Amino acid sequence: MPSLAQHQSNEYTKLLLEGDSGSGKTGSLVSLVKADYKLRILDMDNGLDSLKSYVMRECPDKVGNVEFCTLRDDYTSSAAGPKVTKPKAFVEALKMLDNWKYDDVDLGDPSAWGPDTILVVDSFTFLSDSAFEWAKGLNPTAKDPRQWYGSAQEAVESVLALLTSGNFKCNVIVISHVKYVDNPDGSRKGYPTAIGSALSPVIPRYFNSVALCQTSRSGKRTLQTAATSMIDLKNPKPFEMAKSYPIETGLAEFFGVLRGSAPKPKSVTLVKRA
Repeated sequence: MPSLAQHQSNEYTKLLLEGDSGSGKTGSLVSLVKADYKLRILDMDNGLDSLKSYVMRECPDKVGNVEFCTLRDDYTSSAAGPKVTKPKAFVEALKMLDNWKYDDVDLGDPSAWGPDTILVVDSFTFLSDSAFEWAKGLNPTAKDPRQWYGSAQEAVESVLALLTSGNFKCNVIVISHVKYVDNPDGSRKGYPTAIGSALSPVIPRYFNSVALCQTSRSGKRTLQTAATSMIDLKNPKPFEMAKSYPIETGLAEFFGVLRGSAPKPKSVTLVKRA
């Protein structure tokens, strides 16, 4: 039986990165590129513009270390409102998590990428939306919409179980928007945005690390690692981790603490998009 000293807690980092829209979640990945990590981004948002700008300005020689695949369902207009023509994004995402292959690109099984690579899901919010459309497509005549929600929630929770399992030997960052919920006791808490309300409070349980991109009233952006009054955060090394980092270098420093060596990338300025 192994001792606690042999635990693999710093071998791979599995991080849930939360934040409101415009708080710098995607752009903050640039510090990891500068720290020589390879990023493989499952782009469900089609929103990597800011990351491209920062990488091309700060470390253009490392742009080849960022690989992405954009997956979005196609919508069409109808008398009943916009609708998905053929749900495919969620299924394609599952295929990529099994074998990162499309066109002439074949990077193999993500679960074998190793400690120098980070799989990024950007974002879990849109991944959940695609799962809902997939569930509707499986049973379009369902009389009770709760069947769609139930199937979608089970599917995306299975994805979380896969990404955070011990057999998935790769660093993982799952990016999510924040959904604020009024609890029965009168408190108001922020949870990752997902399909329905039942799954949101469950999502953080799958991660040993949960951090928050936050913008102060003065406009300063930070990566928060200590829990706030509304959002619970955590990491495996709370005694070594600072309570907050500048968002320009935060993720690289966060990974550095957990992995045993804190890289010190040069500071960059992330500008909020209008």
